[in-house]
Amino acid sequence: MLDFKKIIALSVVAMALAGCSSDGAEIEPSALVSIVSEKSVTKVWSQNIGSNFGDKYHQLTPGVAASSIIVTDVEGKVSSYDLQTGKKQWSVDLDTAISSGVGANKDVAIVATYTGDVIALSATTGAINWQVSVGGEVVSQAQLNDKLTVLQMVNGDIIALDLLSGEQLWAYSSNQPKLTLRGNSSPLVALDATLAGLDNGKFIALDNVSGNVLWEHRVNIAKGKSDIERLTDVDGKPILYKNVLYVPGYRGNLTAINPFNAQVLWRKEYSSYRGLAAANDSIFLSSDQDIVHGISAQSAAELWRQDLLLNRTITTPATLSNQVVVGDVQGYLHFLSQEDGRFVARYKLGGALVGDMLVKGDLLYVLSNNGRLTALSIK
Repeated sequence: MLDFKKIIALSVVAMALAGCSSDGAEIEPSALVSIVSEKSVTKVWSQNIGSNFGDKYHQLTPGVAASSIIVTDVEGKVSSYDLQTGKKQWSVDLDTAISSGVGANKDVAIVATYTGDVIALSATTGAINWQVSVGGEVVSQAQLNDKLTVLQMVNGDIIALDLLSGEQLWAYSSNQPKLTLRGNSSPLVALDATLAGLDNGKFIALDNVSGNVLWEHRVNIAKGKSDIERLTDVDGKPILYKNVLYVPGYRGNLTAINPFNAQVLWRKEYSSYRGLAAANDSIFLSSDQDIVHGISAQSAAELWRQDLLLNRTITTPATLSNQVVVGDVQGYLHFLSQEDGRFVARYKLGGALVGDMLVKGDLLYVLSNNGRLTALSIK
C-alpha cells in the first residue's frame, strides 16, 4: 500500500498550511469574519502535557477514565489530569514515540507506538499492565469494552486483544487500495460487535468473540481514473445516535445504517475524512472543503451550512450545550448555533487544532499542537 500523510500531503491541509495553487499563488486560510458574541467562553484550566507537535498531523486524542482525562505527547509521556481541576494525578515516560491517541475506560489506558507495540497502563496509577507487539503501526485511538480492546492499524488490519493479558483474540484483514489517506477511523466497540470503516470504501460489523464478519456495506464507490481521484477511505469515526449508525466517507457519502439488521436507511453525498457529532436530532459534519453542515438525522435534509471557514482546516465537530464547536489550523475555536449554524462565539488558543476534541459534562477538552491540554466552558 502506498501510504501518504493523511490529506495533508494530498490536498486540503497541505494547501492550508503551506501549499500553492496550480498557478503558483499561495492559498491562505479564509479571513475571520466579524461576529457578535452571544456566548462567553471561559478557560477552566490548562496544562502543558510535554512535547509539542509542531505542524504535524496527529490523531493523539485524549481518553477519559472515570474522573480523569489521560493524554500522551509524541515522545511517550503519558499523563493523567483531574477532569474538573486539571490537577496532575500521575505521569509516566514510556521512552518511545507514541503514534496513537489514548483509549481508556475506568481501569485501563491503551496507547500504541510507531514500532507496533501496544501498551496497557493502569488508569489510576500509570503502571504498565502489559505490552505486546501487533506487527504494524497503529495511529487511531484504541477502543475498549469490558473484555477487549480493538485497534485498527495503518495497513487496514483490525486486531482484538484481551484487555487483561494483551493476548490476541482475533484479527481481520481486508484488501486495501494502492493509495489511501494516512490514518484510520477508530472503530466502535459494543458488547457483542465491532463496527469499522475501511480504506476500500466498505463498512463492516465484526463479531467480538470470533472476529467473523456479521455484515458489510460499501458506503463509498471509487470514481475517476487516477488513484488519487479514486480514494474512498472511511477515515472519519462513525457515531451511534439513537440506535442508528452514521458513517462519514471521503469522496463518498454520509450513510445512515440500522446496525441491528444492516439496512441502509439513507445516503447523502458528503465528503469528509473527519468524524461526526450529533445532538437535537441533527448530525454535524465537517466536510473536506471546510464547510460545517447541520443535517437532519432522520431525513438527511440539510438544515444549514456554514461556509465561512474555507481553507482553515477545521476539525471534527463537537457539541457543547446547544453549540457545535470546530477548531482550525490557526488555533481558533468556532462556536456555532446548532439551530442555524450562525457564529455565537470564538476563542483563540495558543496552537493549531488538528486532533479531535472531547466533551465531558459541561466542559470541552482541546489538545492543541503546542502541547497544551485546555478545558473550556461556555455560557
